[in-house]
Order: sequence, then C-alpha cells, then structure tokens
Amino acid sequence: MTAGIGSNNQVLSPFSCLRDVLHTIILIENNTNRGESGSMSLRRDIATVFERDPAARSLWEVLICYPGLHALYLHRMAHWLYRRRRFFLARLVSHFNRLVTAIEIHPGAQIGPGFFIDHGAGVVIGETTIIGEDVTIYQGVVLGGTGKEKGKRHPTIGDRVVISAGAMVLGNISIEEDCKIGAGAVVINSVPPGCTVVGVPGQVVKQDGDRVFNLDHGDLPDPVEARLRQLEARLRQLERMNQE
Repeated sequence: MTAGIGSNNQVLSPFSCLRDVLHTIILIENNTNRGESGSMSLRRDIATVFERDPAARSLWEVLICYPGLHALYLHRMAHWLYRRRRFFLARLVSHFNRLVTAIEIHPGAQIGPGFFIDHGAGVVIGETTIIGEDVTIYQGVVLGGTGKEKGKRHPTIGDRVVISAGAMVLGNISIEEDCKIGAGAVVINSVPPGCTVVGVPGQVVKQDGDRVFNLDHGDLPDPVEARLRQLEARLRQLERMNQE
C-alpha cells in the first residue's frame, strides 16, 4: 500500500511527508523567531515534552502522537498569517487546528517559547492572550475574556506558570511568574508572583513558599462556604439581640 504519489509518480512515505511538514515549520519559524533559529525552537519544543511528560518515550511518538505539539505548530502558522493581516487564512488554519487537535487557539494569541499543552482537549486561548516562557497548561484550560470590549481583554501569563486541568483565567488580568493555578479554579483577579491559587473564585493559598491557607486536600478553602458561615453567625447574633 502506498502512502502517496508525488508529482513525478514517486511513492511518498509518511516519514517523508512529516519531514516536509517539519521543514515548512522551520522555514516559517525562521521568519518569526528573531532570537533563535527555527530548528533550535523546534528542538526546544520537543525537549520540553520530554522534560514535562514522563509518558513520552520516543521522538517519533512525540512528533506524531502529541496534539499539544501539533496545536502549537499550527498556531505558529496561523499567527504568522495573522501578523501579515491574512486574517481569513489565519482563522482557517486555526479552525483546522481545532478540528484535528480539539485545541482552540486564536491566531492573534502571543505564545512564548517552551510552551507545553498536556493532553490538550478543550483548551481555549483567546485573541489578546500573551503567554510567557516555559508555561504549562493542561486539558480544559480556558484563557478567555469577560465581555465584548475591544482591545486587550484576555489574560497575560508570566514565565513558568502552571495552569491545571479545567481552570479558567478570565479577563485582562496578569498571572505573574512562577504561579500555579489549581484544577477547576476560576481566576478573575491578577495574581502576584510565586502564588498558588485554588477555588471559585480563585483564592491565593500559598505565596513564595509560605502557606496562606492549609493546603491539605480535605481542607482547601471554600470562599462561598466561608461567606455563608459569616452570614449564619450574623443571623444568630441578630436573633440574640432580638430576644434581649
């Protein structure tokens, strides 16, 4: 069974097709990455997968079977077109990216080197999002806006931030460097450097290595429950005053 036929009736193997795709990516990155060559950027992307995913076993597995890596490369193509005001083509590549990877990244999003999407399904990254270096996000993460306003309306993510599965970071806010966002958290306010955020809405539970709250899994803070307890205590106080 042949994988494909070239213009001169030659058989094209899957590996030669993949080689051509990677060559195209490198050519595009040579035009977009000023600080490092496209080949160096490609090597860094692959090395990042091996550093952060213990399940990665071989180079071919990473190149062929990692949708997060595919989504990143397709986004770079879309962003290259977007910067040259080829908006329809950029959105077309972005749409294809979503179809094949289940990851939606707007072509306008700015993503730094060392970015890693683990698993990836359900990830959404908005148009004016800015992501720094060595950021890791997991499946179901949303970096979105909170309204229909124009201009900067999506978050800015600092270097070395980790955003866990199902978390949402909404609006024109800043998550500073070395922060960790817990699974399922909804963050609507800016977060200073070195913090761990959990809950709905997100609350800082750890800063610069010091616990703000107890981080035991069964004792994570619940802001809604805390507020209800305050209201209950206030109600009891008013009842006692009424009885007196």
